[in-house]
Amino acid sequence: MLVMPLAAFAQEEKGTVLTTYGAGWLGGAIGAGLAIIGGAAGIGRIGGSAVESMARQPAAAGQISTAMIITAAMIEGATLFAVVVGMLAVLKAVPA
Repeated sequence: MLVMPLAAFAQEEKGTVLTTYGAGWLGGAIGAGLAIIGGAAGIGRIGGSAVESMARQPAAAGQISTAMIITAAMIEGATLFAVVVGMLAVLKAVPA
């Protein structure tokens, strides 16, 4: 639907299907979504690896969980920053 010209819809107006504002909204939404997916995958991998490490060495569980929480917080911060950048792209695309 996005790549078809408006003439295919039998309309008299000429124009593009994806405007500048629409491209900004689409880019911001896709960027924010990919950031969330990447952050979730990273935190999931950290959690799985930490549980596996604790099962292999129960004596080091305290150190492993501390390192896991710090790393997950860093990933969460980067994900939040990426979502804010995506939202800024969406808000910049809003016509004044």
